[in-house]
Amino acid sequence: MKSLLTTFAALALAATTLSAETIGDDGLHKTPWMRDTFKDLREDLAEANAEGKRLVLFFEQRGCIYCTKMHKEVFSRENVSDYIGENYFVVQLNLHGNIEVTDFDGDVLDERDMARKWGILFTPTIMFMPEEVKEGLTAPQAAVAVMPGAFGAGTTLDMFTWVQEKRYLLDNDEDFQRYHARRIQERNNGKTD
Repeated sequence: MKSLLTTFAALALAATTLSAETIGDDGLHKTPWMRDTFKDLREDLAEANAEGKRLVLFFEQRGCIYCTKMHKEVFSRENVSDYIGENYFVVQLNLHGNIEVTDFDGDVLDERDMARKWGILFTPTIMFMPEEVKEGLTAPQAAVAVMPGAFGAGTTLDMFTWVQEKRYLLDNDEDFQRYHARRIQERNNGKTD
């Protein structure tokens, strides 16, 4: 019995330690594909392009139950995590943080003031950037898509795929909602992952 209790205690400690390792000093969830940068978006975009990846900005906040949901139920899925890691350069921003961020238009504000400037009200908010940003534009003006809130794995993966495939540029009737509906139908028919 003592051996069983010792084993259980060790497993519980390991689970707690593993869980704690995914939370940074700022109280935000961390993933291997999130980048620690100087948060100069012009530099981040150049680095993303050099790696052949798309820049994406993640706004989160300490204690956000929806951020936790996304990290535990969506980003923990291997197919979602692998797709993001392979295709995206992810910069995490703290809705209430005080780290300086340099916007594409050259404005330098701390994270919380940048969130106000950009009109970010909810977390998580995921902002997808193009490969090139015209001079003078802010991040939200340049964004090709914004995903405000927590969504399931299928919706999240479809959004990341839709952006990566540049479907927002296609001159057809398949906007994201129609694309997502088609992908759901394909998944239900067993034609895709």
